[in-house]
Amino acid sequence: MSASPADLFATDAPTKIMGVVNVTPDSFSDGGAYPDPADAVRAGQLMIDQGADIVDVGGESTRPGAPRVFASEELRRVLPVVAKLASSGVPISIDTSRASVAAAAVDSGALLVNDVSCGTNADLLRIVAERGVHYVLMHSRGSSADMGALAVYDDVVTEVVTELSARLEVVLAAGVAEDKVIIDPGIGFAKTAAHNWALLANLDALAALGRPLLVGTSRKSFLGSVLSGPGEPPRPPDDRDAATQATTVLLASAGVWAVRVHAVRPAVDAVRVHRAWHAAGPARPARPRACPVGPPR
Repeated sequence: MSASPADLFATDAPTKIMGVVNVTPDSFSDGGAYPDPADAVRAGQLMIDQGADIVDVGGESTRPGAPRVFASEELRRVLPVVAKLASSGVPISIDTSRASVAAAAVDSGALLVNDVSCGTNADLLRIVAERGVHYVLMHSRGSSADMGALAVYDDVVTEVVTELSARLEVVLAAGVAEDKVIIDPGIGFAKTAAHNWALLANLDALAALGRPLLVGTSRKSFLGSVLSGPGEPPRPPDDRDAATQATTVLLASAGVWAVRVHAVRPAVDAVRVHRAWHAAGPARPARPRACPVGPPR
C-alpha cells in the first residue's frame, strides 16, 4: 500500500527509496530497458512491490553529452506511464526541466517535480507554485552537453551550497512554498569524482540550507572509478549496485530524506539494516537530519 503524501514527505522518518524509471533509449544505465509504456508501468509497479516509496519517471536522458529531445517526444514517452501508475495509486515524481511536461504530468497525478536545471526555468517554477506540488531543486551547471567543462570549483562544497542558496531564493520568490522544496546536490552533474566525494562527505553543509535532501548516487561513474584497480577501466553501470548500496547505508546514516536508485530491493534492504542497527543502539540525543558521512572539513 502506498504511503500518503504526508508520510511520503515526512522528514522525521526512515530514508525513503525513489525508484528510477527512465523511458528513454539513451540513459546511461537503463536506456532502452522499457521500449513500451506497458513495460515501464510494470517496472514502476514492481518497484513499489519491492518497497519503493515513490517512482521517478523521466523521458529525457541527462547523462553528460546527451542531446535534448523535443517536448512533444518527452511528453509522448512519459505521460502514459505517469497516468497509469498514478491512477493505480503509485506516488510519482516527474523528472523534467520543462514546464509543459511538468504541468501535464502533475495534472496526470505526479506529486513531485524533479528539476535538474537548478530552478532556471521560470515557467516550470510557476507551474509548481500554482499546482502546489513538491519540488526538487537540484544543483547543476549548464546543460548535459557542456556540464563537463563547467566542473571547476575552488571549494566545491562552499560553491554548491552558495549556488543552491541563491537558487532557493529564486524558487521561493516564484511562489513555491518553502515546505515543498527538497534539495539535491546533483551528484555527477558538472562535478568530477573528487567533487562528488567531497559533497557526500559534507552533507551537513547542504542540510544547513534547512530543506530535506534527496541524493542520487546510483550506478554513477564515480562509483565505477573507485571500484577499479590501477590502470583498469571503470566498472560498467550494471556492476555498480553493491557500491550504490554502500552509499545508501551511509546516506541513511546521514539522515537524508530519500535516495534515488535503479535497483530498489537492495536499497530497501540497506535502509532496513541501517534502521535495525540504529534502533538497537543505546539511547542518544536526537541526531540532525543530516551529518557528515566522512571526516569533517
